[in-house]
Amino acid sequence: MNAQKDVWLITGCSSGIGRQLALEVLGRGGNVVVTARKVDSVADVVDRFPDTAMAVALDVCKPSDIDAAYTATFDRFGRIDVLVNNAGYGYLSAIEEGDNDQIRRMFETNFFGLLAMTQKVIPFMRERRCGCILNVSSQAGLMGNPGTGFYSSSKYAVEGLTEALSKELAPFDIRVCAVQPGPFRTDWAGRSMQVNASALTDYDEHVGSRINMIGKIDGQQPGDPVRAASLIADLAEMENPPAQLLLGSVVLDTYRQKLAALGEQIDRFEVLTRSADYPPEEC
Repeated sequence: MNAQKDVWLITGCSSGIGRQLALEVLGRGGNVVVTARKVDSVADVVDRFPDTAMAVALDVCKPSDIDAAYTATFDRFGRIDVLVNNAGYGYLSAIEEGDNDQIRRMFETNFFGLLAMTQKVIPFMRERRCGCILNVSSQAGLMGNPGTGFYSSSKYAVEGLTEALSKELAPFDIRVCAVQPGPFRTDWAGRSMQVNASALTDYDEHVGSRINMIGKIDGQQPGDPVRAASLIADLAEMENPPAQLLLGSVVLDTYRQKLAALGEQIDRFEVLTRSADYPPEEC
């Protein structure tokens, strides 16, 4: 891939990592279709890069918007080299209390919208035997915690899809990878966050306190969206990018802890696990 010639389509560019990534790629000389549900929110990006940026209104939950964005991209630039599925948001609630309508809306954006965008561009990339698909997942896609179970579920779905897709598209030289940001200074924990209105007192100590903590750290997260954007842009230029790239020390440290605990658990119950097979003499 060549950042100075590639055409990028990035979803969810109104703020955060998506916006910074668009600016990073444009700064490197690339062409970017900068999308957001409200196109006015990204108009300033196009004003800065009128020759290489195009703003398109896109709600990934609307098939008509996806079709229109795809067509507009080809009308302007003639192809799509890199798709970045970044659009998404969080929803905080104890599992017992979750509002099904809110949960489904979040899944429509975080997973089904991502899936629809991906399915739209695959035929073109497969025919060319070239392309790159980058899915912005989350630390929550690697580990579940109280209060973020539904968000984690949507991102776990993204992780499973990405892992399988990377193997399906590898024979066509289409690179697929996911990034897992930890806590970053974006709007995720602020205005973009949806929080369940009700709260059972039984969950105050372990769920409620964690939800409150997420709100309090807004604006103080250690992750830098500008640095993250630079790293994600680098991924598209790598011949052999990692299937997963953890972003930030918090997700790295906590995921290592999880893997260590998982390894210990597997070893502890190995005999029980193997006992589920037919005995060797019966095979």
